[in-house]
Amino acid sequence: MSHRFQKIIFLLVIFAAFLLPPFFVFAQETATSTEEGSQATPQEERQALEDELKQLEEQIAQYDEDITKTAQQKNTLQNQISLLTKKISQLNLQISQSNVMIKDLSLQINDTEGSIDQTNLKILDSRSKLSSILQIIYEEDQKSLVEMLLSEKELSDFFDNLMALEALNAKSQEFLQDIKNLKSSLEIQKQSLDQNKSDLESVVKLKALQKQESETTKKEQNSYLKLTETQYQASLQKKTEAEKRAAEIRARIFELIGVPEAPTFGEALDIAKYVESVTGVRPAFLLAVLTQESNIGKNVGQCFLKDPKTGDGVVAYNGKEVSRVMKPSRDVGPFLTITQELGRDPYNTPVSCPMSYGYGGAMGPAQFIPSTWMLYKDKAAGITGKAADPWNIKDAFLAAALYLADYGATKQTYNAEWKAAMIYFSGSTNTAYRFYGDSVMKITAQYESDIKELEGT
Repeated sequence: MSHRFQKIIFLLVIFAAFLLPPFFVFAQETATSTEEGSQATPQEERQALEDELKQLEEQIAQYDEDITKTAQQKNTLQNQISLLTKKISQLNLQISQSNVMIKDLSLQINDTEGSIDQTNLKILDSRSKLSSILQIIYEEDQKSLVEMLLSEKELSDFFDNLMALEALNAKSQEFLQDIKNLKSSLEIQKQSLDQNKSDLESVVKLKALQKQESETTKKEQNSYLKLTETQYQASLQKKTEAEKRAAEIRARIFELIGVPEAPTFGEALDIAKYVESVTGVRPAFLLAVLTQESNIGKNVGQCFLKDPKTGDGVVAYNGKEVSRVMKPSRDVGPFLTITQELGRDPYNTPVSCPMSYGYGGAMGPAQFIPSTWMLYKDKAAGITGKAADPWNIKDAFLAAALYLADYGATKQTYNAEWKAAMIYFSGSTNTAYRFYGDSVMKITAQYESDIKELEGT
């Protein structure tokens, strides 16, 4: 390498040393500005979350469909396996029954074979005796008439002897024929027993094959059931994860729109005890009412008012239009006053959505409608020394207790509290809504038990 070339390289290195730092600074600043520029606004974040929530809700619906379908497949497979189990049990009984019959037939065949053997012996004996008789008859036949007459003392003895031999011959022939008939009958009987035994053995083989086939099918069905159960559990797991993520997104959306975080039961109990010292309303009863209304601050409304003239609005987390969010003639005016006093945006402050009947528009953990809140906000402010906020947990608890106290809840009897709960819900004790009062009192009893256990009393 020449000296001149080395010098050129040296100059390039020096030039790069001066040029690169500013370039790196510029690149870093560009990256930083890009990151800063990529930060989403609350509105953009909320829109992104709402889009993701919509997708999750669609996924959850699909998981529900898959779970239902898989559950049906599980039931079908379980029913098929149950039927196969019963069929296998039935085949086992039939095989056992056939085996018993085969065993019985084998014994009968053995007995018949024994009888045939004995009959054969009788036939052989009879043939031997018959042969002797025939030999005697033959010998007698060979004698001349003179010899036979001379051998007998009397003529009658000759004829008696001859007749006896003929009779014995006839009897022997008859006896031999009976034995042959017996042997033939026994052989036919044995053949029939052999055939029955063979038929039963074929039946047993067939049943055994059916049992083997059923057991194979059952094994396959069990394998499918295990796979189906795995799919079922996987779908449940995915649904649980999607629901958990959806709950996180809703919580974040409500955080972005200014919904306060719900208290724990212990925190709510502390607030309820403080409120009891001011109003005389039992903590367990107050917590039961607020549980019925908003699950103690967890469900504080999922709609926004959008049109003050009609009272229509939208669902907070997906923007779907909803009518009857608030009654215009009764609650829109007070609501605009309340949000203005608290510095809230009335069109981005959550209120309850309407049910299948009536209007929505209830505010905060205690679910006061705006017109009713106007009656109690000053009372609450007089106790706390600050402007009452229906979305504030402590203010909501206090105002709810003041309302319940006005309708007799301070008596702390079942009937008094039930009546106050009914009025809180519908403004009357109409028995058409008694489900509400009954539910509140049931929750009250449970909370009273929980509080005693929590406090060790």
